Amino acid sequence: MKTRNLKRNFIAAAAAITLFSSCSDDYLVVEPKGSYLEDNYYKDEAQAYTGIVAAYDVVKKQSGGFENMITILNAGSDDFYAGGGNAGDGAGIQSWSNYTINPTLLPQSYWSDFYQGVFRANVLLEKLPDIPMDEAVKARFTAEAKALRAYYYFQLVSMFGDIPLYTTNLLPDQFYTITKSPAAEVWVQIEKDLTEAIPGLPATLNLATEAGRLNRGAGQAILGKVYLFQHKNTEAAAQFAEVNGTPGQTNQYGNRLLTNFADLWLIDNKYNTESIFECAHTKTSNADWDWWGSSYDEGNSLNVMVGPRGYSVTPNSGAPNYRTGWSFNPATLDLVSVLTDDPRMDATLANVGGLAASGAAAYSPGYMDTGYFLKKFMPKTTDVTDGGGSPDLNFRQNTYIIRLADTYLMEAEALNGTGARAQALLDAVRARVGLASTPVSLDAVYLERRKELAGEGHRWHDLIRSGKAAAILAPRGFVAGKHEHWPVPLRETENTQVTQNPVYN
Repeated sequence: MKTRNLKRNFIAAAAAITLFSSCSDDYLVVEPKGSYLEDNYYKDEAQAYTGIVAAYDVVKKQSGGFENMITILNAGSDDFYAGGGNAGDGAGIQSWSNYTINPTLLPQSYWSDFYQGVFRANVLLEKLPDIPMDEAVKARFTAEAKALRAYYYFQLVSMFGDIPLYTTNLLPDQFYTITKSPAAEVWVQIEKDLTEAIPGLPATLNLATEAGRLNRGAGQAILGKVYLFQHKNTEAAAQFAEVNGTPGQTNQYGNRLLTNFADLWLIDNKYNTESIFECAHTKTSNADWDWWGSSYDEGNSLNVMVGPRGYSVTPNSGAPNYRTGWSFNPATLDLVSVLTDDPRMDATLANVGGLAASGAAAYSPGYMDTGYFLKKFMPKTTDVTDGGGSPDLNFRQNTYIIRLADTYLMEAEALNGTGARAQALLDAVRARVGLASTPVSLDAVYLERRKELAGEGHRWHDLIRSGKAAAILAPRGFVAGKHEHWPVPLRETENTQVTQNPVYN
């Protein structure tokens, strides 16, 4: 990692001229008050709050900016293609979709952005002990910073494997000498941060003032996922059981499956009862092209990316009024087949090709077009900003990082797809959409995850965990023993001791 990146990260954190990444349009906005040096900042609770705001801000990597997590993870799965305008549109996304990825093609931000989050959490954890402030608030900020650091390291280790690990920020001469730590050591630190953080997180949140912050259930859900990714199934199941409670009922944190699956994708249905950890967006940052994807951009870029190019509605046809987009992540016909006759199909995929064939609408097919688009995140004309900046860059739909149906199915997976509780968890997800019980098994759980969570960025990791990636993704070019991880972006290995993942040398 380069000195310039970390210096930039600290300036953004210290000045705290950011929005709370997981917040609504109406609150938790931190106004710029000038810039500060590290030695004269973090003097009181208000300044500590700006530090926690900055630490949360990197959560928006889920669906903010062109180089977001959902688009690239979808593109690497068997459910979606990269899409876009042509084979060269978004080289990083394209090369992950066809498994020609290399250190030059992978965008640096997939590494550096999460290290921004680590850096900001570290700064706050270093400063908090000496800040004169309410001790209960200090304890909560400490818990949040540790949980966020764990989440960012989870993203890094799950995608890159061995990575540099530090919990105290580096001095200038250390930037070029730090080496990678084995992934096993990183996982240990992630578990430590989360187990220390969870007791200090509140059980519930005041959604009028705290929406988007981590509560205890979110911390346990992240820890359960951390265990599951390491195949520590017993530990994972225990964490998820705390989060899930009785399948189909309200859990101890107030979470419950929404009655109507389609309501999950209503733009104003933010922080609903099914949401556990959510990435929020706003139309009020007035994002424009010259700073799109920066710390100040808070719009949902996934929306415009997955919309069909050149879309228009035939007058009086009744076709949906989608906003024209860039046609990334067209669905594969295999996913269409899997979802055919499933009650979730209509809320998940939009058959724009069918609308065009019937004359109800028109669009310009993009690269690898199948006619099916990701409806969960389709840009809508009714959501186009009425503020400043570019209309394409200021969509405000939130995206789920973890929701209750996801944790139900992860617990069923951790239970090895057997037993009465695994059956009840699977049944609850299916019953919500009117489907009858089906015998539980690991294959049944993975299939249900594919249908329930389609397009939300989970499928690729599911294939890796299940051991099915090599067989299913081989036609795309996936090579076992190589493509389970990304290469380290080239610039991060230049003039440093950070070595390239050996399979990419």
